[in-house]
Amino acid sequence: MDITIRPVRPADYAELGEITAQAYLADGHLDFNEDDGYLHVLRDVAGRAARAEVLVAEQDGRLLGGVTFAAPGSPLADIAGPHEAEFRMLAVAHEARGRGAGEALVRACVERARAVEGVTGLVLSTQRTMAGAHRIYTRLGFVRTPERDWAPIEGLTLLTYQLKL
Repeated sequence: MDITIRPVRPADYAELGEITAQAYLADGHLDFNEDDGYLHVLRDVAGRAARAEVLVAEQDGRLLGGVTFAAPGSPLADIAGPHEAEFRMLAVAHEARGRGAGEALVRACVERARAVEGVTGLVLSTQRTMAGAHRIYTRLGFVRTPERDWAPIEGLTLLTYQLKL
């Protein structure tokens, strides 16, 4: 069965928000609980969709995961410099892993970045523990940019990757 990548719809917001939050919680990528404020951010798909492009991976009518694509100048871009796009909050439901949804979502971000005039790179931040995602990034030609690593909060250093277009 093919995976379809499409823009998020309002009817998807709650489900994608929960997929994203649970991907972070269940995989132990963040040391927080249900009361943590960042969970609200992860679940706020409507807020992201109002400020950037949110894409979903779908198969047989079921959401598998999603990603937020931030074009240059987007308020959701954390590390993108001039002429760079960025993607964030890549998440695939635990039960849907291994089907290619994560890679399909990253490829869709690459295609979107290439389609934006003047964009010369696509960047992202990731946690050390997200090894599966790191394999996707490397396979698709992204390279580590340790000089851009950063810490959004004390004790959490994010690794960065870049794909030159």
